[in-house]
Amino acid sequence: MGAIHRLSSLGVARLSKPGRYCDGGGLYLQVSVARTRSWVYRFRRKGRLREMGLGPLHVTTLAEARERAARYRKMVLEGLDPIDVRRAELMQHKAKAGRSRTFDECAKAFIEANRAGWKSSKHAAQWENTLVTYASPVIGPLCAEDIDITLVVRILEPIWQTKTETASRVRGRIEAVLDWATVHRCREGDNPARWKGHLDKVFPARAKVRKVRHRPALPYAGAGAFMTQLRTQKGLAARALELLVLTAARTSEVLGATRGEFDLDAAMWTVPAERMKADRVHRIPLSGPAREVVRRLLDQTNGELLFPGMKRGKSLSNTAMLAVLRRMERTGITVHGFRSTFRDWAAECTTYPNEMAEMALAHAVDDKVEAAYRRGDMFRRRRQMMDDWAAYCARAT
Repeated sequence: MGAIHRLSSLGVARLSKPGRYCDGGGLYLQVSVARTRSWVYRFRRKGRLREMGLGPLHVTTLAEARERAARYRKMVLEGLDPIDVRRAELMQHKAKAGRSRTFDECAKAFIEANRAGWKSSKHAAQWENTLVTYASPVIGPLCAEDIDITLVVRILEPIWQTKTETASRVRGRIEAVLDWATVHRCREGDNPARWKGHLDKVFPARAKVRKVRHRPALPYAGAGAFMTQLRTQKGLAARALELLVLTAARTSEVLGATRGEFDLDAAMWTVPAERMKADRVHRIPLSGPAREVVRRLLDQTNGELLFPGMKRGKSLSNTAMLAVLRRMERTGITVHGFRSTFRDWAAECTTYPNEMAEMALAHAVDDKVEAAYRRGDMFRRRRQMMDDWAAYCARAT
């Protein structure tokens, strides 16, 4: 191969005559007829002389050209073709660049991919808002593959003690976005936002940080007096609240109720799965008073919605029933709290089993084994329970 490092930086700078000038070890400075100067590495592969460019002189210095030539000489000695190796590296780099996405880009793609499966635009907005508020300032512009546990901890640490519920949701949403990034080959390795066996070693469990704050509820002993007062109130919102109390349904389930969901002959209200929190059809037995409320509403309204709002095709707002409570000067309780009122009554004043009361509230079953064996919805037995509840609410004590 002969001597190497024959050229000098000063000599290279002065070379302008067209031709090739050998530095040794297969490295040449090539000067074209147009006086452009560039580096070339020549080698023999399987008896065939090949050459590859190493860059122009104004970009690649003599030292850099020698370093690259030394690398390629080692490949040749190992039986590799430097041109093939470089082509493979370039393709890999292009592929990686095509898959490389920032966290914000991954979050946007994840939300769009799941938007149709979420119940409402509000749910998607909550995802967007929490990620923009807490995650984006720290990891938004970073590539998904560069996000590690240190960065995730930096996001969660300031809010874990003071906003534990929010912090837990942020963590879960970051985990979901990074899982999406892994599936789409935008990152590799463990998910730094994973809780079990990972972040649970860094932060205390949510239940240990803050106690569950139950929404203020009316004591069940006051249900009769409340219903007596409520029935003197006029307006759709008052009737919506009356139906909510009698059926122990959620606010969204009542306000979104449509005519087609009610079968007065069978005294049954069927809430479709898409309107239920657990994504499961919920059948509600209507007691006599509840059926009468629905019957009057069906006679008084013409549209599809049972509780239409001011805007066409829209139901009453979520605050409509709260306004009724304020008008009644019942400011110490919440609308959602009536579900707790019903649950406390069932536990304290009846012998109905707990699972029946839970079914009446349409609560999801956390125990997967129990959920697998729970086939029916105890509808006939629940009918008697709801009749008893309506009778209890009719006692003005």
